[in-house]
Amino acid sequence: MGHEILLFLTTFAASAVEAVEALTIVLAVGVVRGWRSTLVGVGAATAVLAAIVAILGPALRLIPIDSLRLVVGALLLAFGIQWLRKAILRASGYKPLHDEGAAFQRTRAEAEGAGQVEAGRMDWYSFTVAFKGVLLEGLEVTFIVVTFGSTQGSLGLAAGAAAAAVVVVVAVGLVVRGPLERVPENALKFGVGVLLTSFGIFWGGEGAGVSWPGSDVAILGVIAYIALLSLALTRVLRRTRPVLEPAATRA
Repeated sequence: MGHEILLFLTTFAASAVEAVEALTIVLAVGVVRGWRSTLVGVGAATAVLAAIVAILGPALRLIPIDSLRLVVGALLLAFGIQWLRKAILRASGYKPLHDEGAAFQRTRAEAEGAGQVEAGRMDWYSFTVAFKGVLLEGLEVTFIVVTFGSTQGSLGLAAGAAAAAVVVVVAVGLVVRGPLERVPENALKFGVGVLLTSFGIFWGGEGAGVSWPGSDVAILGVIAYIALLSLALTRVLRRTRPVLEPAATRA
């Protein structure tokens, strides 16, 4: 039960982050150029992602569980460290925080500058931008859904968590009628990075033959260790970050 809860929360949080970024792209294009072609692009990308889950999920079940956990653990570890690295750099001030409002305005300006099409015809610009945005953001979610679901035998639960996240984000977007600028995106990415890295270590260890003390309960200790280590690293980086002089005072 504990594993299932963590699986659901991790998949939900990761899917919510990617859904927020995809929603920003879709909103910017749809508001400027119309919704028909934009939503067709969204639907096409969603169908592709669903097909990937439907094909890869059952296929991965054919792999012996220990080998599967070793491979999936290594992939999750690499994937989680990437999320965690960016979140730590943003939290410590080495990278700017992601600004959904700025991303919305930038995508909107690009859409306004593209050539117009006749009414009633397919707008391939809107279709392509929406399709690419949803597909690229969704591929990361698909990876998490397939790996988590296949390793734990809970593909339906993982897919349900991702779908729930998308529904929540879209519903909030419809209410707000704009990009979700107030979502603590970096905090979510930080948390997801910790969870993905922890599951990568845990499952990779199991696949390599490690016998964790306390069995599945050990994942909580791994999560706590990675979280504390990441927070400590963020604090150290904040203290050691070089303070740049104002441009006017530089020689």
